[in-house]
Amino acid sequence: MENKSENSRKTVSRISKTTPTLGDSGRVPPQAVDLERAVLGAMMLEKNAVTDAVDILKEDSFYDPKHRYIFSAIQELFGSSKPIDILTVTNHLVKSGELEAAGGAVYVSQLTSRVGSTAHVEYHARIVSEKHIKRELIRMSNDVMREAYNDTNDVFDVLNKAEGDLFKIAENNMGKSVAIMQNVVREAIEEIEKAAENSDGISGVPTGFFELDKVTAGWQKSDMIVIAARPAMGKTAFVLSMARNTAVDFNQGVAIFSLEMSSVQLVKRLIAAETRIPAEKLRKGDLRDDEFQQLHSRITKLATAPIYIDDSPGISIFDLRAKCRRLKMQYDIQVVIIDYLQLMTAGTSKSGGNREQEISSISRSIKEIAKELNVPMVALSQLSRSVEQRGGDKRPILSDLRESGAIEQDADIVSFIYRPEYYGFMQDEAGNSNAGIGEIIIAKHRNGSLENVRLRFVKEFAKFDNVEGFSPDPNAAIHSKIGANDDFDKQGSYTIPSKMNPLESDNDNLDFDASGDAPPF
Repeated sequence: MENKSENSRKTVSRISKTTPTLGDSGRVPPQAVDLERAVLGAMMLEKNAVTDAVDILKEDSFYDPKHRYIFSAIQELFGSSKPIDILTVTNHLVKSGELEAAGGAVYVSQLTSRVGSTAHVEYHARIVSEKHIKRELIRMSNDVMREAYNDTNDVFDVLNKAEGDLFKIAENNMGKSVAIMQNVVREAIEEIEKAAENSDGISGVPTGFFELDKVTAGWQKSDMIVIAARPAMGKTAFVLSMARNTAVDFNQGVAIFSLEMSSVQLVKRLIAAETRIPAEKLRKGDLRDDEFQQLHSRITKLATAPIYIDDSPGISIFDLRAKCRRLKMQYDIQVVIIDYLQLMTAGTSKSGGNREQEISSISRSIKEIAKELNVPMVALSQLSRSVEQRGGDKRPILSDLRESGAIEQDADIVSFIYRPEYYGFMQDEAGNSNAGIGEIIIAKHRNGSLENVRLRFVKEFAKFDNVEGFSPDPNAAIHSKIGANDDFDKQGSYTIPSKMNPLESDNDNLDFDASGDAPPF
């Protein structure tokens, strides 16, 4: 008797939380109760109907509270691979003490008698889901209005919550929901099998750098990747080269948030790297007819590549989250690049003016966005000056991450860009030349090994490339500039008469100028 009373209290409590109410306008919210009955009846009659509907609907999709209890029972039986029919569903509701809340045994049995055919169960389930989405939109709108009328609320907090709720509604109803362990296991097995089919072993977003992709299998979904370096190492050059490879060679959407350089500056650097025409000449427009032809013929793929650049300075984490959501929904971006993390703001006063706490908040939020959108987030970061103050080969280490140890903690991968020739180390321990070589040092890899990857760094075009297979561009326009007495160096690179300005302060603003020497990038 006591247990029965306790079950009754639980049932009443559950009903009170889920019973639909009239909207603020006094109108009944959107619903399709008849179709709810038809779907539940079909699921208790036909096994295939359960498979078709269980991934479209969830408990909250049903307007009638009775139907929520019945669907929950069906879902639990399906998850444990037990038979689903009138008897098993009724028995499950009896054991859980929810049969009365579900309308009783008679009501459950009547649901199957209302089904003429199970052929259209998926179509009916989608209508039920659409009605639920409308109810959610009404609920969210009412919440927003209530919060907006409250003058004690921060307007940006209200806006952020509203946009987050809207995104969740869209995300939860765009595809079939996965809430059952066996479905998750099946999805994991499918990903493993798909990865096994790839001869290159890349299961994530490819960077186009073969050796790096071997180590990481591409940037993985929901991962936060931090790429850190001292100024003049070429952080921007690296991510631009990577973005170009991902978008042009693999046709995957890339979003770039450039807090330091304008979108036009970035594109000019991409064009210089793609056409292999010195950026100085591009900036001045000092091109011969054959170079103009070379320019237009080589930027066709770049011009149509799925690269989306936002150059808003000092962007807040709130704006970043909102813009990433829109880009994901509108263009289905596969990777997000932030250049660079220390130029962002938290957008709130919660840090109390403490920059380390603010960076920690930004880092944590970037990881949250990566998980929310299920895309890799690549964030550039500065290193402290302790690198230069150390002796030895001046290789960066994790403790050099600037301003916050939270970056190391939040990141799935932390890698450093290191060019030994910048510090005057022209040979490695094996006696190989370091000229034109950049290393990607993977110092933290949550799901893989720690390795150093060698890449080719081409100063003339501020780009990174694979060491193997790299060769200078064999076009007549450039060769005519080299002259008969100018030989290629041992790395297969050559010097073009273009000059670049030295870097200023702690940034990677690699602009080109006709005066001064070309600094090491």
